[in-house]
Amino acid sequence: MAFPPSSYRPRKKRKFPLSSTGSNNALIVDDGNGKHTPAFPLASFLWAARAGVSQWLILPLILMAVGLFRWAVSLWGYSGFQVPPMHGDFEAQRHWMEITINLPMSKWYTYDLQYWGLDYPPLTAYHSWLLGIIGTLFDPSWFALDESRGFEDPQLKVYMRATVIVSEYLIFIPAVVNFLRRYTQMHGVPVWSASVALVAILLQPSTILIDHGHFQYNTVMLGFVAASLDAILAGRMLWACIFFVGALGFKQMALYYAPVMFAFLLGICLFPRIQLIRLLCISLVTIVAFAILIAPLVVSALSADAQNESSSIPLPPLLQALPIELDKSSILYAPLLQLAQLIHRIFPFARGLFEDKVANAWCAIHTFYKLHRFEATLLQRVSLGATLASILIPCAIILRHPRASFLLPALSTVAWGFFLFSFQVHEKSVLLPLLPMTLMLSGDGGLSKETRAWVGWANTLGSWTMFPLLQRDGLRVPYFVMTFLWAYLLGLPPASLEVYRSRSSSDDSSPLPEPHIITKLVHLCFYLAMVAWHVLEAFVPPPPGKPDLWVVLNVLIGAGGFGLAYLWCLRKLILQCWMIGRKVEKDTQKKNQ
Repeated sequence: MAFPPSSYRPRKKRKFPLSSTGSNNALIVDDGNGKHTPAFPLASFLWAARAGVSQWLILPLILMAVGLFRWAVSLWGYSGFQVPPMHGDFEAQRHWMEITINLPMSKWYTYDLQYWGLDYPPLTAYHSWLLGIIGTLFDPSWFALDESRGFEDPQLKVYMRATVIVSEYLIFIPAVVNFLRRYTQMHGVPVWSASVALVAILLQPSTILIDHGHFQYNTVMLGFVAASLDAILAGRMLWACIFFVGALGFKQMALYYAPVMFAFLLGICLFPRIQLIRLLCISLVTIVAFAILIAPLVVSALSADAQNESSSIPLPPLLQALPIELDKSSILYAPLLQLAQLIHRIFPFARGLFEDKVANAWCAIHTFYKLHRFEATLLQRVSLGATLASILIPCAIILRHPRASFLLPALSTVAWGFFLFSFQVHEKSVLLPLLPMTLMLSGDGGLSKETRAWVGWANTLGSWTMFPLLQRDGLRVPYFVMTFLWAYLLGLPPASLEVYRSRSSSDDSSPLPEPHIITKLVHLCFYLAMVAWHVLEAFVPPPPGKPDLWVVLNVLIGAGGFGLAYLWCLRKLILQCWMIGRKVEKDTQKKNQ
């Protein structure tokens, strides 16, 4: 019996050119014999995926690989390990889980403030409550009220480390993956280049060392920011507002991004034409999101116990400054006290201009001219003025030209301005300007030598300025491994000088920008300074009268470098705006002809 011929025809394999766009050109070089070779090691590791391997095959492998490095770092020490009586950030996070699951909400921001009192926004408190509830299922003694202080059980360490990884994989990594998918499509970046950029972003050493080494949950806040950017690219502005409120509600450091987000959202309501409905919707959604965030705390303050205890709680400075005397018997007194205490804890102006030795402008100036001689109020005003001056230009650009393609350089510039000049800056705050700056690797030409050189240099410098902090936590080895690994994968010093060499690309018809000779000299000087500093710090003890000499030198070099990073991001934003303006002008002239 003869069967009819099958209608099935095997699908022809798609041919993917090696260098279809500028982004791929940055990954492929000509070895001089007519053969294409990867430009740097990270491209080499993903070389097999260049011919169109499905991203659903590549993505799980990437996530497993970067997760392995995170867990490896988490096996080392953490902040405050065996350092009584206050221990460190690990104990602070554990203690917040302790108080949130054992106390009513009305006491979260007032209970024993001298021992790691809760000083982060409500979403962090809710996150701590959830993790504490889950943790008690394993061992209730981990979070026993007061009795568990300074608890350092190895099983507790495993649980706490796991909460960081799970939180990151639930919020930060999906947000970054989705953002990169839209951002690379917007810029016409091939899937292979996007995969290379994704690995570079997820292996950013500073974030891994702080969250999985030192111990914090910064990636939750950064994940909400990335989700907000992704929503903007998708045109879902209301969701962008909700996600950014989530970032602000988790860590107040997200305020570094707030001016740009405000300017962008306002700009899309004003240009090219005024859209009052959109403005009202954005405003309403933002207010409602904040209201939902703080509603549980306000409602808890209305309970009978909270009303009775409110009279014994000292007035926060915000209420002390009021010209009227409050009626403590009023039913509204306890909620008002709760809100004032929340603001007081989140914005600690009484702590000083900067915390510890951080590589920003004020700490650098303080090295030569002591700033503590001035009143705190004056320092706050000067800091505010300098910060506003540093963010004025990028905010004005993004307000007048609210384009999604301008967001990353604008966010980087403003975040650098906040880090350098704002009040009460911590060395870990460098993660905020580094995130949008590192995300630039995913744009068109993001893996070119110029962008890779600046982004890589800034990330290396950021990790280096945090070395004194990481060293105290016993993270010297993870610091060197992760920083050197990232430098090696991207072809950066001290592992390689590839990024500063001039080599022919696989397609000379579309040459990519390379670092200027001045950029090369400046970067190499900084790299040499960082290497020399490590040698001095390791083998040469500081003079007896200056025990912090090497740390201060770290601050001075870092502050200078971060100032250059600020200027580069600002220049990149201005150039992008100028190029778009010229393109629009040419298109207008063609239409008029």
